[in-house]
Amino acid sequence: MLLDILYLAIGLILLVWSADKFVDGASATARYLGLSPLLIGIVIVGFGTSTPEMLVSASSALDGASGLALGNAYGSNIANIALILGATAVISPILVAKDVLKKELPALLAITVLSAYFLTDATVTQTEAVILLVIFAIYMGWRIWEARKSPDAVEEEENQVPVSLKKSVFWLVIGLLLLMASSKLMVVGAVSLAKELGVSDLVIGLTIVAVGTSLPELASSIIAARKGESDLALGNIVGSNLFNTLVVVGIAGVISPMHVESDIFSRDMLVMSALTVLLALCCYPFSRKKQGKITRFEGFLLMLCFVGYTLYLLKSVI
Repeated sequence: MLLDILYLAIGLILLVWSADKFVDGASATARYLGLSPLLIGIVIVGFGTSTPEMLVSASSALDGASGLALGNAYGSNIANIALILGATAVISPILVAKDVLKKELPALLAITVLSAYFLTDATVTQTEAVILLVIFAIYMGWRIWEARKSPDAVEEEENQVPVSLKKSVFWLVIGLLLLMASSKLMVVGAVSLAKELGVSDLVIGLTIVAVGTSLPELASSIIAARKGESDLALGNIVGSNLFNTLVVVGIAGVISPMHVESDIFSRDMLVMSALTVLLALCCYPFSRKKQGKITRFEGFLLMLCFVGYTLYLLKSVI
């Protein structure tokens, strides 16, 4: 058991570190290739923050641990809303941009409903996985087109320190290789630990692995809140949940159809759906004269939801 915990811990540390290096290398390389800062922000950085979940779930699917794959994706979504946004709002209330209210949140709600429908039989078929990936491709194409034609597109900061192309490619490759290795190490440790403890890989995926792969979002959100830019955290989290629901689950399902225990729908999907609706209610201003805001009280309420859900999971396996 100690060896399994060691694998899990080392894999987790390497995963978080290599994800950061991968994003830095990918962003810098993309600049040298002439991609606009806007596209880098939407595509490269957006993908990068969810790369840990994607690789862990893909590796789990290859090893036949479908419970770990789905648990990682949906558990990360639960942690993103209840733990990360909750903690961020407690540090600093989060102002909600109009774009998030009009586009990202409705899209996330619709995709959550579709995912719940797919999971009613506790399976994700390859056809359903392909549908999720196609929806993501359409959504990303639409958002990039929308952003490119917007006159308010954000330009690259002038004072950004340039990184050499050689160094950029080096960290891109090393970051990707370490991401793959660390995700494999985490899966091996997580599956072995689940067997040692006599619990399902789904529960391990929903708890230890889900929170672990959400650490990049947690770190960036707290840093943003301390800098007075907590509104950035909301866009990052909503985007990450969209990516997890569509791409992380989609890739794992394409690799291998996933059959899991019924609790994934009756417990975890319902919790994720309820939290998504609660998030939308917290964001909605209910008055045209006011801007949407997630208050400290609402942040505390979200964190209580996460604590309650985690305790319920632990109670079910003890």
